[in-house]
Amino acid sequence: MNTIAHNKYAAYEYFILEKYEAGIVLEGAEVKSLRAGKCNLKDSFCLIAGGELMLKNAHIAVYDKAGAFSTRQSKRDRKLLMHRFEIDKIVGKINEKGYTLVPLSLYFSGSLVKVEIALCKGKQNFDKKRTIAERDQKRALERQLKEY
Repeated sequence: MNTIAHNKYAAYEYFILEKYEAGIVLEGAEVKSLRAGKCNLKDSFCLIAGGELMLKNAHIAVYDKAGAFSTRQSKRDRKLLMHRFEIDKIVGKINEKGYTLVPLSLYFSGSLVKVEIALCKGKQNFDKKRTIAERDQKRALERQLKEY
């Protein structure tokens, strides 16, 4: 598994409850751009519309050597591929409890591009501050162990 992009901001903003793997529909030039590592998932999210799972606002740069064939936008909506029963299960949880879907990472699985999406619940400000404090304590402990 070769990771292309990772959304570190998602772990700060949300409690991650369940993770899923989905395929993604791309064009050839977009795959070449991903192989070059030109991707950003920071502001992206997933939406279920018409029974289909869509990845919105994910930036995959236009491949510069594609010429006239790269006429697509870099932040266009991309369809995610999952089984129907998985999508129905996710829809039920989103509607019932107010969760959201956030992409965590984009990676190559063999020659295929996969997206790891997560069912998440938003954090409050005090939860975010607690996360920062725990991370700082962990760093301080590791630093002391290293010096010891």
